[in-house]
Amino acid sequence: MKHLLLVVMGLLYAATAFPFGVYIFADMEGCTGVTNSEQISGGFGAARMEEDINACVAACFEAGATRVVVRDGHSSGRNVNPAHIDPRAELIQGPTPGVRYQHLDGCEAIILLGYHAMSLTPNAILAHSYSSRNTQAMYINGREVGEIGIDALIATEHGVPVVLVIGADDACREAEDWIPGVVTCQTKKSITTQSGKCLSAKRSHARIARKTKEAVAKRHSIPMIQPVYPSTLRTELVPKGSVRVVFPEYVRDPNPRIREKTGNNVEALLLGKPRK
Repeated sequence: MKHLLLVVMGLLYAATAFPFGVYIFADMEGCTGVTNSEQISGGFGAARMEEDINACVAACFEAGATRVVVRDGHSSGRNVNPAHIDPRAELIQGPTPGVRYQHLDGCEAIILLGYHAMSLTPNAILAHSYSSRNTQAMYINGREVGEIGIDALIATEHGVPVVLVIGADDACREAEDWIPGVVTCQTKKSITTQSGKCLSAKRSHARIARKTKEAVAKRHSIPMIQPVYPSTLRTELVPKGSVRVVFPEYVRDPNPRIREKTGNNVEALLLGKPRK
């Protein structure tokens, strides 16, 4: 019994004694209390994004991380006020051409915070795939995919697992479908693409903290999903003059314009230039 106890203590020490980083890629649509487009375009969404980020950052450090990188990943990447973000975190804002996870070096886990379901997921809050204005749907090697699946594949190309996805109920289900074993954190439940049932901020942040600690502790046991090369990324485009796909009145175009790329790097297929 004493020997077993020493072994367990040694494993716990090995898991926490060495420095490691956690990378938080933060979107907005899946954040606490965000349920509609009006909140996204105003300051409300950015404030909720800041609060969720800080809950996650604090939990990462409590879980033993020695470095936390936050990527402001919604739209232009200039959403949060740096003065409002936990000063222990490194914040990346603005464009990072050709690179989805800038400054990922030293990180052992990726957290997708504030994520949403893929485009045209029925009644999913603000569901879209990278562009609600231009993209009707996306497929990778024939399988319909959204930002969760694509970003998890890109994470694999960098050798780092996605360990936690934070968002509405439909985003969590999508994450579990794409990333077996991933930890998920539900911040709200979708009613329509522009409405939802939300947890209070206090309860949501407590859940984010708890799930973050769980995911960071499991970072070595959650497998990375494996891309199949060559990969073909097929994008169906929204008809010109149409409303955005995040609005209930959008009707799927049965004969959309198509953009298709094939190659041996998913990140390059998405961003349009090879990863350096």
